[in-house]
Amino acid sequence: MDFDLSWLLMGLPLAFVLGWLASRLDLRQLRIENRQAPKAYFKGLNFLLNEQQDQAIDAFIEAVQNDPDTSELHFALGNLFRRRGEYERAVRVHQHLLSRGDLPTTDRHRAQHALALDYLKAGLLDRAEEALLKLEGTSFEVEARLALLANYERSRDWASAAQIAHKLEQSKQGNFSTRLAHYLCEQASTCVAAHKPQQAQDLLREAIAIAPGAPRAGLELATLLLASQQAAPAYSILSQTLESAPAAAPLLAASLAKAALACGATTQAMARLQVSYDQSPSLDVLDAVVALEAANASTTPSGRDWYVRHLEREPSLIAAAKWIEGEKLEHEQFHPLVQKALDHAVKPLSRYRCAACGFEAKQHFWQCPGCQTWDSYPAKRVEEL
Repeated sequence: MDFDLSWLLMGLPLAFVLGWLASRLDLRQLRIENRQAPKAYFKGLNFLLNEQQDQAIDAFIEAVQNDPDTSELHFALGNLFRRRGEYERAVRVHQHLLSRGDLPTTDRHRAQHALALDYLKAGLLDRAEEALLKLEGTSFEVEARLALLANYERSRDWASAAQIAHKLEQSKQGNFSTRLAHYLCEQASTCVAAHKPQQAQDLLREAIAIAPGAPRAGLELATLLLASQQAAPAYSILSQTLESAPAAAPLLAASLAKAALACGATTQAMARLQVSYDQSPSLDVLDAVVALEAANASTTPSGRDWYVRHLEREPSLIAAAKWIEGEKLEHEQFHPLVQKALDHAVKPLSRYRCAACGFEAKQHFWQCPGCQTWDSYPAKRVEEL
């Protein structure tokens, strides 16, 4: 059978056209276009918007399985795991991202930051520190330093926290002088516990120099001096602290009165505290005035009359309870029962409350035990807020 060359001549152009068309069909381009709108991704997004996190996670897992090279889906999935408290799964997702050799530098830094947050939320502070330190010099440097600062505070590594605070201040991320003073005060407390009072005093004096307007260091230094029978220097420091931080008068008043009584400066202390009380009435300042007046019987009005004066200015169940404690009642046999009821009623009112999270406590804290915020407790008690 003769071979017809005309078919070959007709087939060659056809084959060329088909080959050209095939070369234009770029499978990778199709894959990218299909990746931009994966059905599973939008399904997961819809679940997330409807606050159905379980279904959203399932949908994102499906999307990641269909397209394991998409980093954004991994980030979304890892963040969801972290929000749900599934830190181990979040760590695995972000570690998988970091293990990829084709991951862009920006995404690598982002994954490193996300991994550090996973460790922080999981309470793995040593691993979190290691992960955060790797972000020095990256676009996440500031966020990493802030997280490191919180990490060191949480682990009570005050020296390392001070180093990070200095770096943040040098990079113009805010004024950290008060925070640095707190760190020195915390180190001073450690020295006191270790029976190193002189070292503690040195740290507290350094804290006063760093943040003269912060009352904590002055109050704690005066407490140490009073404990070592140095009433006059303690009174001087408390007077200076009251002058530089008048809003802290309720916290300083009791120690100021104690130091004044010990060094014979009751008249000067009375004058200072009365001025403070007139400017901003406070029950703690009032108690200190009453204590000083009890030691100086020549002054007027008498001690308990101060509580009546306070009640004239503003209603106070605490002041009323203190006044009635020394009052002679018509039915005196019921006085203990009435006093017990009043004392029980004023307990919640005499607490301190964090302005950031509302955590209440019997004592004043410089750092809230609930939200870890510094200086969030007002100097006044709940009833006076």
